[in-house]
Amino acid sequence: MELWFLGTGAGMPIPERNVTSVGLRMPRDGGAFWLFDCGEGTQHRLLRTPLKLTRLRKLFVTHLHGDHVFGIPGLLSSRSSLGGTEPLAIYGPPGVRELVETSLRITGTHLDYPIHIEEIEEGGVCEDGGMKVEAARLDHRVECFGYRVSERPRAGALNAGWLAGIGVQPGPAYGRLKAGEDIVLEDGRVVRSIDAVGAPLAGRVVTVLGDTRPCDGAVKLAQGADVLVHEATFRHDLADKAEAYGHSTALQAAEIARAAGARRLLITHFSSRYKPEDLADLEREARSVFSRTDAALELKPYPVSRTNEADA
Repeated sequence: MELWFLGTGAGMPIPERNVTSVGLRMPRDGGAFWLFDCGEGTQHRLLRTPLKLTRLRKLFVTHLHGDHVFGIPGLLSSRSSLGGTEPLAIYGPPGVRELVETSLRITGTHLDYPIHIEEIEEGGVCEDGGMKVEAARLDHRVECFGYRVSERPRAGALNAGWLAGIGVQPGPAYGRLKAGEDIVLEDGRVVRSIDAVGAPLAGRVVTVLGDTRPCDGAVKLAQGADVLVHEATFRHDLADKAEAYGHSTALQAAEIARAAGARRLLITHFSSRYKPEDLADLEREARSVFSRTDAALELKPYPVSRTNEADA
């Protein structure tokens, strides 16, 4: 599982930074990925990554401000032109259906694949391939949601060396033990699954928030997350401006990560006033509260490790 930032800017792009979009490459399903928001130019950024537009399966929209949605019509059209035929699901706040359907209708855009559009509320959004997505409202100037993606835990690794040492050869018995079933050997010995299989691998949790002031919804979605993606539009010396426009500072993002017990914080959605060389200041500000913070860089993969792997 990897996060790819296709745009980390707020409001409008600058030469070094596009507007908001985050890709999440899934752990299985041959390179399939999900997208969170789709600012203008997102499809251009995708061309510079391993993410193939025909493998996009879901689009989650946090809110309907232009820097988060103006790239949707072009992306949908290009997916069809590139030969995409698999269904695409789109989730977002009320209004996202009108945005998508009207854009396609008035431009005469024909898609060679079905789209499913769901306008969401708080709570469960969908489940797919061992992944569960939940949403909660945030505190912005318009209705805005954040998303929590939770992976189902996986069974631990089979201790094949130990099994061979006690005379259990590879075959159906291994599958039964892996599935949690105890087995009885020909000589009457009982081999317990709990002894043959290692500790379960914890499911990963990725939280991607839309634009927001600090709020309870953000903490709720980020509880124990392996990675929290949180906006940091301004440095904390502009906290009043952040409050007025419904945004957070880098320091406030770090406080949310700390309150939620997240393992890692990736800050994004930087004001155009901050040039690339200024991001180190935002990063330092956040790290003064939450040390495991990085300012997200575009077109760089951020692997999401399991808690067991990170602590090993």
